[in-house]
Formats: sequence, structure tokens, C-alpha cells
Amino acid sequence: MPRSVPTTADHSLDFALLQQSVSRQPARNRRAFWWLLGLLALLVASVVTLLLYLNSFEADEAARRRAADAQWLEQSVQFHFRRLEDDLLALARQASSPAPQAGRQQQPQGGLLSLEPGVLLDQGWLVAGQSGRAGTPARWSTDAAANPANVLAQQTMQATTQGLRRAAFAGVMLHADGTPTDVVWLAVPFFDRGQFVGNYVAAVSLQRALDALVPVWFSQDHRVRLVADDAAATSTGYRVALNLPGADLFVQVDRTQAERTTVPRVFFWVALLFLLGMLVALFALRRDFVKRRQVQALLQAQVALRTAMENSVTTGLRAWDLQGHILYVNDAFTRLVGFSANELLGLKMPFPYWPPDQHDFLVQVHEGIIARGTSDNGVEVQFAHRDGHLIDVLIHESPLTTASGEQIGWMSSVLDISERKRAQRMAAQQQERLEASGRLVAVGEVASTLAHELNQPLGALSSFANGLLNRLADGNITLTELLPVVQRMARLADRAGGIIRRVNDFARRRELTRQRLDLVAFLTRVLTARSDGDGPPVQWHAPELPVWVEADDLLLEHLVNNLVGNAQDWAPQGASPPQVWIDLCEDRVQGVAALSVADTGPGVSEDAVSSIFNAFVSRKVGGMGMGLAICRSIVEAHHGRLDVGRDPALGGARFTVYLPLAHQSA
Repeated sequence: MPRSVPTTADHSLDFALLQQSVSRQPARNRRAFWWLLGLLALLVASVVTLLLYLNSFEADEAARRRAADAQWLEQSVQFHFRRLEDDLLALARQASSPAPQAGRQQQPQGGLLSLEPGVLLDQGWLVAGQSGRAGTPARWSTDAAANPANVLAQQTMQATTQGLRRAAFAGVMLHADGTPTDVVWLAVPFFDRGQFVGNYVAAVSLQRALDALVPVWFSQDHRVRLVADDAAATSTGYRVALNLPGADLFVQVDRTQAERTTVPRVFFWVALLFLLGMLVALFALRRDFVKRRQVQALLQAQVALRTAMENSVTTGLRAWDLQGHILYVNDAFTRLVGFSANELLGLKMPFPYWPPDQHDFLVQVHEGIIARGTSDNGVEVQFAHRDGHLIDVLIHESPLTTASGEQIGWMSSVLDISERKRAQRMAAQQQERLEASGRLVAVGEVASTLAHELNQPLGALSSFANGLLNRLADGNITLTELLPVVQRMARLADRAGGIIRRVNDFARRRELTRQRLDLVAFLTRVLTARSDGDGPPVQWHAPELPVWVEADDLLLEHLVNNLVGNAQDWAPQGASPPQVWIDLCEDRVQGVAALSVADTGPGVSEDAVSSIFNAFVSRKVGGMGMGLAICRSIVEAHHGRLDVGRDPALGGARFTVYLPLAHQSA
């Protein structure tokens, strides 16, 4: 027969539905011999059962203590780190003040981590967009130089603080060899009238912080250490997540002393004596036997209930039977939907916290839960608060079973994800704005490329035109002399038009006009055209055999002119007489042609190597910062690469272009 559904008044927190009926012992009209054998078997079974129960009780008690210790340690760590963030925010407010008081000291105001020696290794104020100026902590630059991963972590932390308007962590910092340290960076942003001013950053030694946070009474029985992974804890310990935004770190807690089990063992011997006494007081205790079994069944039911609750997310909790009646709700759930427990207990679908326009959908969802449960990802639905506003929630379900394993319903954990949904929508909007900004940057790069590449032919056209006008005005030019000048101006105009077409095609990601090209003849022609220019002459020895590549000759000419012109500009700034060398060779093993341009200039410093090919980065006075960026784009468009180093002979910069060799024709 199906189990009848109790009314609202019949529901109570002891979950009487989970109790099992207790069968009566048919003990009448038995002989004394069988009574004695039965009592002996009962005694042995009771002792074994009690021993197993005590072992289980000890394990559950140890797990409870570990959970309590972990929760305490996690809350303590988060509290003190929040206090540290408050201290750094005060320092950020003080550092951003335009007129600081004379002699004012930037000191924390009371947090344990701020005052404990050795916890804050370094700290300082980073103004927005000016991280390399005065005031930057020395350790900030040291950690950035130690490992490229540290730079990425620091940049991500700063982007997080500015984008999400909250404190963030970066770490752990790595040594040069990749081994981790115990240091993380904490950045606290400061906003003035909605505008991002900067970050106050501090290098925190986590090990020293743990030493300061863990009290003596806790360290007497536990060993606390910092770990950087979430592997399973040992049998005698457990791991606690620090929950520091931007740093996935855990604390391993291991017990150093064995847990005392005196009380359960004493209870075992007392219970054993009690069971032995059952032989003497059998008839006196027989009336209480059924009641004892009922109490035991109730205890097992409560343990089963608590186990089901622990298997679900402990936010909003709701228990309901297989017919859809609500059996239990906790305070978090009532606050979530705005209805009291008395108003919800015993109700059946549709529930009052369902949006009116989603009743059919939610009925299908709950019927699917009854049939199949939920997946590991849960089910996302919407609830309606009592005041009418909608709430996005994530529901996880675990079976609600009796002590015998029979399922009678489901235990739900309901998590409010409205804020996460709002953050996702904001992130999508932000991504759209970033894509729009990217398109604007691309337009700017194309415009800068055109300005940079057209500068030379237009300047030459202007020079020829002015010279021609001057000679025409003076009347000292003949038609024979005029014809080469006009032809040269026409070629320069065609060249400028070709530049515009090539840059336009390159900006639209179209295929380049590639053809089989001999680099020896190509370089001879380009360098001959530059022979009458300013700067030191270019020296090079042409290889005897041709070097064939497939390339766009116009873009390749831009590449060579930019590299040679750059070398001629920097060569006179070195200590030795200015020289520019070009070397061309081919490596058939790797299938590339190597074109090198070297000079006697000061060279490229190690700090500038990482950014020398970036757009709008220039070391020349009045430079646009697009020359080398265009060179790299041209080389990458030809599936090659561009490297920079120091020339061993001239001592200056050496730029090497690697281009794939052309396939030999059959």
C-alpha cells in the first residue's frame, strides 16, 4: 500500500517517516535450553555490534573534530586576511592623497598580519599606469625579473583589481628555476569618485602568516604547513583551502599526537557489564527491549538524515518525498524564498515560490528529479521571492533514504546564483566592449603603418618636386635632364600606391602577392638604390649562388629598408667608427634563408628585447614606434621569424630574418 502523506500539523523535525517498525520477538513457550542459547548468541552479537559501533563512533567523532578544526582554521585565516586588506586600503587612501602630511608614516593600524614581523616582506603604492615609477616596491621588480610566470600573475592580479573592483592575490611567486616560494602579492585597489587610482600592493609570507595565526594550543597537537595543490590529505590529516582570490593554496594539517579514545573504551566495558547483567535481569528488562529498539531505529534514522544533508550543498536545504510533499526546510531556504517553514511544510507541487509563468516547466523539472535525480552540475531554475522578485538558483539533489536503504524522497541543496548570473552578463558586455576597442586599435595600427611606410616615398617625391621647381624657375634644366626626374617621380608615386594596396590587403588578412625571388639580386637592387642616401655605407658580400624564397618583393623591400635605415641611424652612436654589415646565407637543413643586419651602435638591452617589436614602442627621439612592429608583421606574414641579439664582431645590434626557402622547381 502506498504511504499516506501526513498533513502540515503532522510534520515534525524528528522525521518520524524514517522510523522502521519493530517486529516483536516470538519468545513465548520456549524451553529454557533454547532461551539460554538465544541469550548467549544475543550476548555475543551485542558485544560485536557494540564494538563495531564504537569504532564507527570514534571515526565519526574524529571526522567531526577535523571538520571543526578545518572550519575554525579557514575562518581565522580569512578573517585576518580581510583585516589585512582593510589595513592596506587605509594605506592606499593615504598614499593617493595629493597633499600628505609632513612626516606621516604609512603603518598598519592594528591587524595581526600587519603587525607581525616578517609577514609583510615589502609593500608600496602602484599608481595606475605608472608601475615602473618611484614608490614601486623593490621586491615587486625582483619577483618579476625572477620568472616570467610571476609577471603574468602580477598583471592578472592588477587587471582583476581594476576590473572587479576588489582585492586580489598573485602567487605563489616562483624562483628563477621554477620552484615555488611561500610569497604571494596582495593588491588592494583604490577608486576615487569611481575612477581607478592605483593599487596598494604587499608581498606576504604565507608561512610566517600561518605561524602567526596558529595558536599554541593548536600547534601542540597539529603540524600546519603550506601546500600548493589539492591532492588528497593523509589519513591523519586534512587540507583546508585558503580561498585567496587569484592564489590556489591549501593548508595541510596533520595530527602530531594520537587521538584519545579513553571514554569510548570505558563506555565499551561498562556496556559489556551491562549486557552481562541482562542475563540476570532478563525478565525485568524484557518490557524495555522493544522501546530500546525503537530508540535505536530513531537514532539510525537521524544519522541517515544527517548523512543525506551533508551530501548536499549546505546553503538552502529542502527535503521532499517522492509524491512532491515538502518534509523539511532550513532557515536559509526560508530566507531565500520569503516563506516561513510552517507555510511550506506539507505543501505539494506547485510550490508558492514558483514563478507563475514557469509552473509547467518547473513541474517537468521536479518530475525529472524524481525519476532520475540531478547530474553533478545540478539544475538551474528560477524561484520567485514572496515580494515578487526573481532569484536564479542552482539545485543539487541527493536521495533521502531510511536506515534500511529504502528511498523515500530527495534532499535538495539550493544555492542562490543571482549574483553570478549578473557577473556573467556584465562579463559578456565587457567582452563586447573589448572587441570594439580591439577593432579601433586595428584601425589605428593600419593608419600608423601607412604613415610610416609612405613617409619615405612621399618625402622623396617632395624633394624631387621642389628641386625640379627650383631648376625650372632658374631656367637651367633641359628636356633631357627633365625626363629622368619625372620618370623617377612616377616610379615613386607607383611605389606609394603599391604600399597602400599591400597594407590594405595585409590589414584585411588577404593573401600576399608572392613570387619566386632571388634574395641576392633583390638585395643588390635595394642597396644600390640606397647608395646615395645619408648614413654610413652598407657593406656586404653577395653569395655566389642565388638564394630563392617566395615573397612579396614590395613588402620585403620595406623590411630591408626599415632594418638598414634603423642600423644606419644607430651605428654612429657607438664607440667605434660607424659601420653597417649585411650577411646572407641559407640553411638547407632547416630550410630557411638567414638575412642579418648588424651595426656598431649601442645594441639592444636585455630589458628592451621583450618589447622592442611592440607597436608604438620607440627608443628614437621623435620615433613613431612602428618600424620594427611592421618588420615583424611582414616576416610573420611570410611564415618566418625575426630575432634580435648582439653582433659579436661589431658589438651593436644584430637583427636576423629567417624566411622559408622556396621549393625547387622540377
